[in-house]
Amino acid sequence: MVTTTLDDLREGQRGRVVEIQGSDSLSARLMEMGLIPGEVVEMLGQAPMGDPVEYLVVGYRLSLRRAEARRVWIERA
Repeated sequence: MVTTTLDDLREGQRGRVVEIQGSDSLSARLMEMGLIPGEVVEMLGQAPMGDPVEYLVVGYRLSLRRAEARRVWIERA
């Protein structure tokens, strides 16, 4: 499978989380929000200017800035 970052997904596309880059408080926060290895994430849409982006993860909607989404490595599902 091809790995890329979460911010590369387009509306309606899905990916499975492979890893969270880094070991700081942002990485921990992303994992606390459900972005853990193995979880499937779907891109739902984005704000008119392209940031933030809304994702569906573990049954709820999550909005992330593109810079935050770049920390989440996924494989396309």
